[in-house]
Amino acid sequence: MLPYWTGVSRRLHWTVLGLALALGVSIGALIAIAGSSSTEATPIAVTESFANPNLDPGIALNAIAPGFTLTDQFGKRVSLRSLRGKVVVVSFNDPECTTICPLTTTALLRAKKLLGPAASGVELLGIGANPEATDVKSVRAYSEAHEMLHKWRFLTGSLPELRRVWRAYGIEAAVINGSIDHTPATYIVGPDGRESRLYQTAMAYSSVNQLGYEMARSIAGLLPGHPTVPEESLAPPALYDPHRPVTLPRVGGGSVRLGSGSGTHLVLFFDTWETQITNLRAQLEALDRYQAVAEKNGLPPLVAIDEAGVEATPEALPRFLRSLRHPLSYPVALDRTGGVADGYRVENSPWLELVSAQGRILFHADLAENGWPTLKQLLARIRVAQTK
Repeated sequence: MLPYWTGVSRRLHWTVLGLALALGVSIGALIAIAGSSSTEATPIAVTESFANPNLDPGIALNAIAPGFTLTDQFGKRVSLRSLRGKVVVVSFNDPECTTICPLTTTALLRAKKLLGPAASGVELLGIGANPEATDVKSVRAYSEAHEMLHKWRFLTGSLPELRRVWRAYGIEAAVINGSIDHTPATYIVGPDGRESRLYQTAMAYSSVNQLGYEMARSIAGLLPGHPTVPEESLAPPALYDPHRPVTLPRVGGGSVRLGSGSGTHLVLFFDTWETQITNLRAQLEALDRYQAVAEKNGLPPLVAIDEAGVEATPEALPRFLRSLRHPLSYPVALDRTGGVADGYRVENSPWLELVSAQGRILFHADLAENGWPTLKQLLARIRVAQTK
């Protein structure tokens, strides 16, 4: 899935975001004002949330949430009306997505965790937003890959059923140039069945925790007794672009240093839940061949970086690495905050970059969209990039 909404380009995505900041309204407000929702949008005053340009603090809504009945990952029919009395978080997700959707679902789980015991009054609903993956098998596979099988209800239905729901909630979902493009929207629906707030997820790993915090605060205001959510900063998170030195913890001990002054590197960003849509084990093991050739021929060494902040559990990566036939010959580092991925402008997962010793990105490759290169293709691209 591409990390932008309503069929617009990434450049326009960030233009809309910048305009939202300049006008003092949320991303959701601009989209609602443009007519994608039947509810009346009310701009929110500028708050500390706008200190982070990749965080949407949401837009206030006040209309009855459109009803629907769909099928969850267990094959059970679920209606929105049956959940009256609970706060319902309705999030639109592509079950084959490797960009924004995992960030959204990570934020949903964090929001519920921040609420503590009061989270028993909250129901998380995902609704499929991929016209080509509408079967129960798809929503179950996503739920299993992200270890959410019993933590939410991921709903799907026939394409006509889904399209009716998409229209009712102002969701654009289509296949564009062979890729799935949909509005990354999350609605907070109160116990009375009325929409309370609308959020849009940005493609920003480092903002996931803040988004979860924002959602938790919105949910808390709708729960009995309005439980307190511990205060957290909404200041811009620290980002580490290739010019900025950073030292990351290495799996198995030690550390990995990247950034200006650390030499040229081939950097792979990945997540273990990609096993749902690609043979990640085989591809990581195949990169051992590149590392051997690189050492022999003085080519840039490979460093793999796991986006630990959006892994299902801290044990997910160690468990995955133990499942490999043999230990990898290159280091695997942890980007726990997402600050390296965002600094390196990662837009999908897995994602590959060649970064020079001076901190310049010589090339990047979206492996999720375009597939993994063969060793021959990779070596050729690196050699061409180093001559520029």
